[in-house]
Formats: sequence, structure tokens, C-alpha cells
Amino acid sequence: MNDYEALLRLQDIDLELMRLSKTLKAMPQQKKIAAIDAAKHKVAGELTKIVGQRKDTEMEIADCEQEHEHLMQKTDEVRATAQAPDADYRQASNIEAQLTHLAKKMEKIGFEHGQKVEALKRLGKAESNARGLEAKLDEERAAQEEAFKRDTADLMARARSLNEERKQMLAALDDDTIRRYDAAFKRFGGLAVERLQGNVPSICRVKLQPSLFSDLKKADAITECPYCHRLLVTQEVAD
Repeated sequence: MNDYEALLRLQDIDLELMRLSKTLKAMPQQKKIAAIDAAKHKVAGELTKIVGQRKDTEMEIADCEQEHEHLMQKTDEVRATAQAPDADYRQASNIEAQLTHLAKKMEKIGFEHGQKVEALKRLGKAESNARGLEAKLDEERAAQEEAFKRDTADLMARARSLNEERKQMLAALDDDTIRRYDAAFKRFGGLAVERLQGNVPSICRVKLQPSLFSDLKKADAITECPYCHRLLVTQEVAD
């Protein structure tokens, strides 16, 4: 195979690979996987929020319990003072006020503790639900990936075959031609090579002036279109 045949075949291979890639991206499993990934991202964000709230609530409950323990100890100390043999009426009145104050604070702490315990239960349930949903999404994603592999086995095999053939075509071309081809491929969305059909390039379809046509007939089999600047295989030279 000569260089211009390799170049034309390289163009055909890359165009087919582009079509295969487009087909693979359009597979229904790919859309479902993308939707699952979006859902997983949302669940992960919610789970992070829930876990943060749960940890904060656990710390608040621990603080309530610690404060309650402190108030219990303080109450015992005040009661011990009240039972002292030398306690007088004035001290007894003050002690009664202290005990009342401590009892109100413990009642408030107990109420807040109960609220936080209930909140912790709700957060625990929400966290469990979120983790369960996360696990289900992982299972569904794995199922969709398996279905994708199964339904696209032939397409993937064709892509592997084309990529192997592509390596052979590249080996038949010199570095400069490959560089020019890659640049044109990116610039023109894959349509990097055209044939000269008579005096008309096959893609840009701009009729060559006689002088340009004469110059191209004297050029190499692989040249450049003077109008669109794609790589141009001159049909007469190739033949």
C-alpha cells in the first residue's frame, strides 16, 4: 500500500470511528448512567449534609447529658448544705431558691435533650435511607454498565479492529503527512482528506482554475487544496 492509499484509508477509518463513538454515546444505557451519576452526586451531597447534622446533634446531646450531670451534682451539694446542723432560716430560704433554680434548669435541659434525641432518630433514619438509595444507585449503574457492554460488544470489537488497522496506516505515512492530517482533522471536524475528481475537489467542490489544475497535476499524489487547505489526493497522479 502506498502513502496516498494509506491516507485515504486512514480518513475512512477515523470517520467510521467517529460514527461508532457517536453511536456508543447515544446508547440508552449511557443516558441512564449519566442520570444515575447525577442522582448519585445529589444523594452524596445530601448525605454529607445529613451526616454533618447527625454528628452535631450527637455532640449537642452529649453536652446536654454533661450539663444535666453537672446540675445533678450541684443539686446534691445544695441539699447537703441544707442538711447541715448549723443551717439557719436564711440559709434554708436561699437553698430553696437554689434548688428551684436548678430544677428549672434541669427541666429545660431535659426538654432540649428529648428534642435532640428525636432529631437524632430522624437524622439516623434519613442517613439510612440515603445510604440505601446510594447502594441501589450503585447496583443500577453496575447493571446498566453490564447491559452496555453486552449490547455494544460488536461495536467495541469493530472499534478495536479499526484501531489496529489505523496503526498500520500511520506506519505507512511520514511524520509530516501525519502532522498535516491531524491538524486538518481537528480543523475540519474529521473531513481532512479529499480527492480530486476531474478538476473539482470532492469536499469543497470549488472548481480549480486551469493554472492551479496544471500545477496539481505536476505535484505529488498528496498535496493541499488551494481553496480549503485540506489534504488533497490528486486522482490523476494517484491513478
